[in-house]
Amino acid sequence: EVLMTITLILHLTGEEPVVGEAEDLPTTTDTSVRIINPRRIDGKELHYLSENVSIVIYPMTRINFIEILPSRDDEELIGFVRE
Repeated sequence: EVLMTITLILHLTGEEPVVGEAEDLPTTTDTSVRIINPRRIDGKELHYLSENVSIVIYPMTRINFIEILPSRDDEELIGFVRE
């Protein structure tokens, strides 16, 4: 079974944004966001995480807003429509 993930950019209060994949979009009732493969926007490691950490859970109270990046399928569809 192939697990589909959604790439998110979390904009944290007072910190640089964090990119990672999520299994589902956060809902309005969620109190935290769980992301896989957390990293900086430039792809580098986050200095405050221990080595080999692959999953981080951020409380919603630390998140200003979340960007949702399009999947490859979405990008192909948008590209086709724009052409």
